[in-house]
Amino acid sequence: MKIALLGYGKMGKIIEKIAIDRKHEIVLKIDRENQHELTTENLQKADVAIEFSTPGTALSNMELCIMAGTPVVVGTTGWHGNIEAVKELCEQNSGSLIHATNFSVGVNIFFHVNKVLAKLMNNYPYYDVQVEEIHHTQKLDSPSGTAITIAEGIIENIDTKKSWANVLTTGSDEASNDNVEDSSEVLIESFRIENVPGTHTVIYDSEVDSIEFKHTAHNRNGFALGAVLAAEWIQNKKGFYSVQDMFDFSIK
Repeated sequence: MKIALLGYGKMGKIIEKIAIDRKHEIVLKIDRENQHELTTENLQKADVAIEFSTPGTALSNMELCIMAGTPVVVGTTGWHGNIEAVKELCEQNSGSLIHATNFSVGVNIFFHVNKVLAKLMNNYPYYDVQVEEIHHTQKLDSPSGTAITIAEGIIENIDTKKSWANVLTTGSDEASNDNVEDSSEVLIESFRIENVPGTHTVIYDSEVDSIEFKHTAHNRNGFALGAVLAAEWIQNKKGFYSVQDMFDFSIK
């Protein structure tokens, strides 16, 4: 499979290594210095594009891939406010796109179990719930896209929760729902600590006990591998997909 990398920072370089290890070929690498090489002609040399750039460039990159007829895997976050417009563009032009806030296999298992757990905990309203996410200090946005997906999974399944609220904390103090005035909000507390690839914890707390459900990334390789698996999966498919479409979570 021939791959175009749109975004060649830390993640792009890890994706490149994993793709090559899986016997794929990188035919195009786009970063800030060579944006002029991102053309329809160059994209059409690839079987699939993997988009890990910035929220400011992701939308135009996706549009170019769709119009070029090149399937695209989108791992960039921060553009989902335009998701319906991108979906419409993809469907109108028989494009192929798969997106995720996190392509890690482990994280997507976490997303699924989070929804199952939230549905169960909906029966026990004396537990309150919050989400904690920890990332490296180079991550400037908060909350993480992964944390938002977790919170949305909770909101979908707990009747008393209607929205989420974010608090950015620079220290390592324990998260507290005292930071949220509205009990219908799920608190997402974001920490920024050196050299942390990503840790996400769902905390259910009552007067008598606490339940914690946690995913800890040891490095970025899981995110990168998931993106390459998504690239392999979307080949020869048409349509607008989320990463959940890749997985079978049925228990036989």
